[in-house]
Amino acid sequence: MPWKETQIVDQRTEFALRTLEKKVNFAELCQEYGISRKTGYKWKERFVREGVGGLGNQSRRPTTCHGIDEAMVCQIVKLKLAHPAWGARKLRAVLERTTAKNDLPSESSFKRILGKAGLVELRRRVRSEQTGRVQNPLQAERPNQVWTIDFKGWWYTRDRARFEPLTIRDQFSRYVLCAQAMDNAQTETVQTQMTRVFQQHGLPEVIRSDNGAPFAASNSPLGLSRLSAWWLTLGIDLDRIDPGRPDQNGSHERMHRDIAWEVESCAAEDRPTQQASLDVWRRTFNDERPHEALEMRVPKDVYQTSPRKFDATPTELSYPGTYLVRKANHSGAVKLHNQRINVTSALRGYELGIEPQQTNRWAVWFGRLRLGEIDLSMHKFYPAATANTVISSPSTTDTQA
Repeated sequence: MPWKETQIVDQRTEFALRTLEKKVNFAELCQEYGISRKTGYKWKERFVREGVGGLGNQSRRPTTCHGIDEAMVCQIVKLKLAHPAWGARKLRAVLERTTAKNDLPSESSFKRILGKAGLVELRRRVRSEQTGRVQNPLQAERPNQVWTIDFKGWWYTRDRARFEPLTIRDQFSRYVLCAQAMDNAQTETVQTQMTRVFQQHGLPEVIRSDNGAPFAASNSPLGLSRLSAWWLTLGIDLDRIDPGRPDQNGSHERMHRDIAWEVESCAAEDRPTQQASLDVWRRTFNDERPHEALEMRVPKDVYQTSPRKFDATPTELSYPGTYLVRKANHSGAVKLHNQRINVTSALRGYELGIEPQQTNRWAVWFGRLRLGEIDLSMHKFYPAATANTVISSPSTTDTQA
């Protein structure tokens, strides 16, 4: 039997004394006391070195203690209070830039310090089958391949002014291109702000959005709105998430949660002050906050301005020579063989390509996008099936300025 809970020292003393006897079989002696040979040698050596006093249980606490300096503890807590949404790994990566490697505590020490300070929020683990998440239709592999756009939910400043920021973000680098409060969500207002972003950063290849206004319109073919139609004329493809599935744009929603935690939770006195606070948050997010997906680099070190420059000159769409070209009037209708056919008011003023199909059937194109078909015998336009990802057709020419 192993050492009993009572009279442990007496048993160890008896064992140690017997090990000193001549002609004793050490292996058999250990087996008699129910211990391993390794344990037997340990107690024999202690007895020889320290006598009976060395046979008692000893503390397992390390004989050396690498204490964390009080100034370092205060620095960690202060940084966490400044950035409540940042975890131990991010905080350590930030301090690593200004602290010698030997003086920087381990990640587990960061977690222990934050836990003792009451700054760790325990989260319930959710199994993957409970999250309902799906892979996004297109994962960016380089900067400016995919931009994501959305409105952060509004809140009131302390003077009761409504504050609702428009946010635009490069998916690959996580760089926040825009975080600006809008007076409203009308197309003209958003387009003006996006023009500033395009002028500063160039054009992306794809813009991902939800199905809400002004990014999409439920009563328009393929959900085209005035704003998304403008994007198409600039040569930008559209990528929409499924209705009611914000998790398909999860990284953008995660950024909104950071804004809610670090900016919205501390409502400012008025809109200008609140915007200044949001500007500081954006600079911190882009220039200081490390991201695990970027191997703990900051977005500023990864993002590059797009080589596709923005041209404010009104764009003209070109179509193959076999197409008829018709301009949509103020209500979005086109005239074909003396018949006025309604298509969509989202494209009023734009030229559409009308491709002959079979008798009385005509395909309707907007740039590289096939909108549906006109049936002259029924005097009606039939929109194409709704698709979240808008795919350019290889059979038509590219949009040209």
